[in-house]
Amino acid sequence: MIKAGIIGGAGYTAGELIRILVNHPEVKIEFINSTSNAGKAVADVHGGLTGETELVFTNELPLDGVDVLFLCSAHGDSRKFLDANAVPSGVKIIDLSTDYRQARPDHDFVYGLPEINKSAIQKAVHIANPGCFATAIQLAILPLAAAGLLTDDVHINAITGSTGAGVKPSDTSHFSWRNNNISVYKAFGHQHLEEIGQSVHQLQPGFDKNLNFIPVRGNFARGIFATVYTKCSLTTPEAKTLYKEFYKDAAFTFVADKNPDMKQIVNTNKAIVYVEKHGENLLIISMIDNLLKGASGQAVQNMNLMFGLDEKAGLNLKSIGF
Repeated sequence: MIKAGIIGGAGYTAGELIRILVNHPEVKIEFINSTSNAGKAVADVHGGLTGETELVFTNELPLDGVDVLFLCSAHGDSRKFLDANAVPSGVKIIDLSTDYRQARPDHDFVYGLPEINKSAIQKAVHIANPGCFATAIQLAILPLAAAGLLTDDVHINAITGSTGAGVKPSDTSHFSWRNNNISVYKAFGHQHLEEIGQSVHQLQPGFDKNLNFIPVRGNFARGIFATVYTKCSLTTPEAKTLYKEFYKDAAFTFVADKNPDMKQIVNTNKAIVYVEKHGENLLIISMIDNLLKGASGQAVQNMNLMFGLDEKAGLNLKSIGF
């Protein structure tokens, strides 16, 4: 049985992580750290867990009693935590923040996108879990990069649910503003572009075009729906064959034969990708649940790989599609 600890247990991603792990056949949660909620029942903060767990938040850090540590803190806080606390060398770490996604000489974190880094993840001690937008967009374009077919600018429009902004309400995330509303933010400068570019260059080192990304705030709670297009010589059948071959061994990424909709992936760890040609442009649609394949589900997928488990263990989650 894998013993797990969670740092920063009060947010949306932590809530989803707990939901998965309390039902995972090979995992026991040893502690969930939250200084602001210490002493409270986890189900009092994450109401969806009522009846599923009697765990209580703690402000203690029994790091020597776990096999894997999930960092669900705010961006910037993971690095501060690891600088301030001596995590035993045998404890595997999966960080869900942006802090270690860029490969640098000062850390050994492996970028945790299983579709391109599975073998490295299986050997890793430290994993940087990808961002939600980054996951959806990379799954849309990496098959082209692997074939050396990203030869022009890539144009990306992706809309995300309000849970992507975190659990604390803000001017642009609380219900009365978000409902029946839509807006663009961080156009051409979103922080996930850096990790997307890193993976593109991993597969196509000579890529020198622009990734033009327009992020959009959606009026729904969860999910990411990305539409991407770029000039490409492939026909629709050729592109579909390329994508299906690239993802043939992927546990959760599927190439659809007909135009999909987002309800097919909400509440699951699936990614669905769809391609079709329009004139010179190849249109790619990619969609994920931002809290699952875009965060906690992918973190558990990475944990499964690190510990030699079935990649799908604990992740048999059902969509809300109808």
